[in-house]
Amino acid sequence: MNLVVAGFLTGLSLIVAIGAQNAFVLRLAIARRHVLPVIVVCALSDAVLIAAGIAGIATVLDRAPGALEVIRWGGVIFLVSYGLLAARRALRPSALSAVPGGTITIGAALATCLALTWLNPHVYLDTVLMLGSVANTHGNPGKWWFGTGAVAASIVWFGALGYGARYLRAWFARPGAWRILDGVVALVMVSLGVGLAVGS
Repeated sequence: MNLVVAGFLTGLSLIVAIGAQNAFVLRLAIARRHVLPVIVVCALSDAVLIAAGIAGIATVLDRAPGALEVIRWGGVIFLVSYGLLAARRALRPSALSAVPGGTITIGAALATCLALTWLNPHVYLDTVLMLGSVANTHGNPGKWWFGTGAVAASIVWFGALGYGARYLRAWFARPGAWRILDGVVALVMVSLGVGLAVGS
């Protein structure tokens, strides 16, 4: 049980951060659009990545710097592009009814969610490499109990974000609130992209 709690707290510390994925989930949740499918995709993606890290992919990636370079530069392009889109929204803010792209379809929402998850290099560095490495220090079967806690943290976090965002609905009914959110997201995403580009 202690390993489950340790995994939960470690996983939560990695998930709860301002980022493109969390901001996207927040936007959809406040607008009440495709909340459950997006939460499921986020949680399942995390579960797959955590399991992969524990199963040993962390070691493989650690020994394949070429793969990490591809991930890094793909992440640079993606993070900067997403940051610029957020900056554009911040300059032309809209009210709550205008989720990016107008009435976003479930297909577009899930595709964006998958891209924000799987094209983010920090997912591989944090969730696969770091979390996988920490889990593996506990041996068998402890590492899987640790992983179970980390997966539970993902489910709890995205569930809370998706269904707790309704309480922010009144505040985000003002265009200025979206300007602040998108401005913060733009700053964070571009900073992360630049940081990856210079090798930090």
